[in-house]
Amino acid sequence: MNKKLPVSPCLSETDVRHTREQLLNYFHTTYDEYESLFTLLASDESFYQKPISLRHPLIFYYGHTATFFINKLLLAGLVEERINPEMESMFAIGVDEMSWDDLDETHYDWPPVDAVRAYRVQVRTKVDQIIRTAPLSLPIDWANPFWAVIMGIEHERIHLETSSVLIRQHQLSRVKDSPDWPVCEHSGDAPANYLVPVPAGKVSLGKTYHDPVYGWDNEYGQHKAEIEAFQASAFLVSNREFLDFVEAQGYQTEAYWQQEGWAWREYAQASCPEFWVAADHGWKLRLMTREIPLPMNWPVEVNYHEAKAFCHWKAGQINQPVRLPTEDEWHRIVAHSDYQHLLADNPGDANLHLHHWASSCPVDHFKQGDFYDVAGNVWQWTETPTYPYEGFDVHPLYDDFTTPTFDDQHNLMKGGSWISTGNEALPWSRYAFRRHFFQHAGFRYVAGGEIPQQTVSRYETDKLLSEYAEFHYGDSYFGVANFHQALATLARQVMHGRHTGHALDLGCAVGRASFELAQDFDQVTGIDFSARFIDLANQFRDSGILRYSLIDEGELVVYRERTLAGLGLNETAGCITFLQGDACNLKPHYQGYDLVLAANLIDRLYSPEKLLSSLYQRINPNGILILASPYTWLEEHTKKHEWIGGFKKDGENFTTLDGLKAILGPHFRLLQTPEPIPFVIRETSHKFQHTLSEITVWERKTTQ
Repeated sequence: MNKKLPVSPCLSETDVRHTREQLLNYFHTTYDEYESLFTLLASDESFYQKPISLRHPLIFYYGHTATFFINKLLLAGLVEERINPEMESMFAIGVDEMSWDDLDETHYDWPPVDAVRAYRVQVRTKVDQIIRTAPLSLPIDWANPFWAVIMGIEHERIHLETSSVLIRQHQLSRVKDSPDWPVCEHSGDAPANYLVPVPAGKVSLGKTYHDPVYGWDNEYGQHKAEIEAFQASAFLVSNREFLDFVEAQGYQTEAYWQQEGWAWREYAQASCPEFWVAADHGWKLRLMTREIPLPMNWPVEVNYHEAKAFCHWKAGQINQPVRLPTEDEWHRIVAHSDYQHLLADNPGDANLHLHHWASSCPVDHFKQGDFYDVAGNVWQWTETPTYPYEGFDVHPLYDDFTTPTFDDQHNLMKGGSWISTGNEALPWSRYAFRRHFFQHAGFRYVAGGEIPQQTVSRYETDKLLSEYAEFHYGDSYFGVANFHQALATLARQVMHGRHTGHALDLGCAVGRASFELAQDFDQVTGIDFSARFIDLANQFRDSGILRYSLIDEGELVVYRERTLAGLGLNETAGCITFLQGDACNLKPHYQGYDLVLAANLIDRLYSPEKLLSSLYQRINPNGILILASPYTWLEEHTKKHEWIGGFKKDGENFTTLDGLKAILGPHFRLLQTPEPIPFVIRETSHKFQHTLSEITVWERKTTQ
């Protein structure tokens, strides 16, 4: 096959011209390959039919990677204006079945394929222009604006793979073959699997921020561990080896399954692997665009639950404990092999990076020391739920790449598959999926002992999240009342005698004002740009318990626990919806509100006028808008030409209140004199921020 897709480029070079050439090649070959993948759809109708119910139709993924470029380049300052705001809102969010995803199809009027294709051409032209002409300083590191360019390319390579899985789950009538995506023709009897000893040793994982190759946030930091000796299967588990489990009634025997896995099996009514197809004369295997007789010597592809059930069954066959390897043990297997990961564009000694086929291949085709398929062919499930390394930090351009998976419900997969390219193909990459999800993923098994103690991810130790948790739900300081309660009290007074059906808490952060408003409104929607804030708000709403640690001084911390019941808010949780969204680019269906609260938001937006000038369309006549802001205008958040006040105009002071009156005046009337409300944010036990937020209350006019 040898698609000639370049590997992840070195970002530490000193030659600007050569770096631009590398990036152009990396971008265009990736973009071309993504376009090529979608030629496997048989017709335009194939873009709009969902392959599986938990995901959007493929038209979303076709547009998503292009809008990702614009959304991230805008944040990085490499793009000054949007190409198509409607598409860049519609295609922005909704990739995984996260708790804040909006998968209600009534909210999506998908554009025609030709329109999305034309949009992708526009994006290609824009990104090409940026790579060629935008100011570029070397090296390209985490803080460099060009990091967003690499991020967009690597993001599209991820979706090259995830979209190929959805195509594989599509109805056969919806796809078609292509010579550009050839299938491996080698198949036969499977080799007998056996165990290979792996000696005890150390692992030291984690990248530094000076690493010359792009990485996602979860790859940075430090992790070290001592690993005891163990044994691992020489081959990935083949279809033949897994067929023994199927024929032994493995899918019908609850004793082989963990509780979570059996619940999934019962719900899905699974009786064989996802991509196996029962036929009159044996089994077939579904590939992307065709079905073939089940190749017994190819790796089986299953989710985590199926792999674990097989291990429990296998333990009885060989009379010793059997399980999946941990992430650390997988790295010990790599160290014990002679596998060399790809650092050049030549085809490697693994079914990886689209260098060989558009499918799996026999499990004994690629030998690496004592093992086969240490990397490549299919991803390998591990026992390890994803967690942050010590020193982990989120990238400000993509704060929800990993943090939503720190829930002990997403397990790491290692090694990559035949279609894993770029960052995915590197051994230090860390991708995690929900345990019931399907990828091009299989497993090898480990014999010997219990699962080593795992790191549990409790993200409430994050400094920013903890400070906001305390700001919203914690103690009062210096006699200053809770800011969000004070806003809700003001809203209650203003709304007296008015309709209180639906309120919007825009810039809700971790959600306290939403809970307070829900005591008076039938329904409250909280929206924030930060996925981390929304995740915390959802967790508190669903569990009723919030635990977090706060810095006392230095390395010393104190611990806090809050409950909705203890705050008197447990009765309000059922009528609150928390969603991620961009206040400057909200979806059209966010409208019909009796109250909109925007607290400490407008001076953190990249275009506050864009929000404010359109808010009347979202508020009912006689509805109320409450704005709270300290008017702290900073160019790091809002370019100076976007400030709505705080500058000289025609030689005179022009305040933010002046700007608000000018923008809101045509559609709103100011109800009362602006007043300050103080708030305090605790950083440590000895450091606090004391701020005054000016409150203005506006009523939407009944006639414009």
